[in-house]
This record gives sequence, C-alpha cells and structure tokens, in this order.
Amino acid sequence: MAKQEIEIETRDGKAKAGLFRPAAATKAGVILYMDAFGPRPALDAMAERLAGQRYAVLVPDLFYRNAPYGPFDAKTAFTVEETKTKLMALVTGTTQEMTIRDSAAFLDALAAEGISGPIGVVGYCMGGARALNAAATYPDRIAAAASFHGGNLASDAADSPHRKAASIKARVYVGTAGVAAASPRSNRRGWPGRSGSPRSIIPSRTMSASAMAGASRTTASMTRGVPSATGSG
Repeated sequence: MAKQEIEIETRDGKAKAGLFRPAAATKAGVILYMDAFGPRPALDAMAERLAGQRYAVLVPDLFYRNAPYGPFDAKTAFTVEETKTKLMALVTGTTQEMTIRDSAAFLDALAAEGISGPIGVVGYCMGGARALNAAATYPDRIAAAASFHGGNLASDAADSPHRKAASIKARVYVGTAGVAAASPRSNRRGWPGRSGSPRSIIPSRTMSASAMAGASRTTASMTRGVPSATGSG
C-alpha cells in the first residue's frame, strides 16, 4: 500500500497529512491522531497495519501551525530539557479546540478522497483525548473511537473529553497504562460505564450491553497488530 502525501485546508492554514489506502476495497476511513513527536515512520507503520485490514488511514500533522519543527528522538525528547521545552510548547500551543476545529477538515478531506460513510478515530498519548473530543463533537460522522495511553482524559480542564462523553454516539475503547505519569487514575474517572482497569471498554451512555460487546470486536479489528509508538508522548 502506498502513502499519499496530501495537504488539508483548515481555517488556520494547510495541514500536511499522510493518506494510506488499502490494496483491496476500503471498509471505512480512520483518522489517526498523533502523539507529541509528530508524524514519523513509527506512525506510518501503524497506519500501514490498519490499511492492511482494509481501512483508509489519514495521519494529519496536528502541529502544522508551527511547522517546520523537529524531528524529535522519541527515546530522549523528554529527558533533554531543550527538546522537552520545545515539545511542550507544541503540545500546549495546539489546543483541544484547535484540533476539534481541524477535525472537521480532516473528515471532509477523507470524503473528498472518496472515503465516505462512518469514520473511526484513534489517538495515541496526547492524541487520545483529541480522538475522543472529535467523537463527541462530530457524533453523526464518527462511529468508533479509541484512545491508547491517552493523557488528561478526565481532568478539571474545560476541554477535558469526559465532559462531552454524553455526546458520543461512537463505540469507544480506552486503553490505559497500569502505571504512567500521563495516565493517572483520574483519567479513568468521570467516564460512563466500566472503568478502573487497563484496556477497559468505556461505552458512551447511549450504548447497550450488546453494543458494548460489539465495541470490543469493532475496535479489535481496527487496532489488531498495531505496534505501540516507541516512547509515545
């Protein structure tokens, strides 16, 4: 499967993105929300694995407003003060509201590429909260959402994803680390449904028990075999 480099027109400029298409007929589209280190071969590999399951995967650069930046070494970026400062400036400077707004353009970009119908979203680390906020903001367009090692999923912040949980119609999977500074126990509070255990399925309030079981199967098919991002942030 080939990677297609595209540019997406947003309200704030043009975001570069990689689009990965399956060799066979496309089941559905997926938006992969990056971690703090930005688009790189590790994320491309994840997208390729999903494309191998017949999903068309869009990997947008969420930091496009500050491009060019990096590249960052995921293994050392948060241990070297200079790169840590630069990374945190990118993360905090790209607000949840910005990504929520951009997500409309991402969805439209998939449609413009002929990828219509319900869309899935998946986010890693900082991308986890953004995927869930997108699902809450565009409930009629996003049918499945997954967060892996997501940080600040339930905080006191006004843009904390748990505040919009009732708006989510999608089937939702939240995978959390057993111990991680970015994934405190508070991440697993405030969400409706079953919580408190790693990699638990967290359904929206509109989901039935049967839908909850279906969520496990749907998300598994979207994420099976996807490697974790080394040193994800």
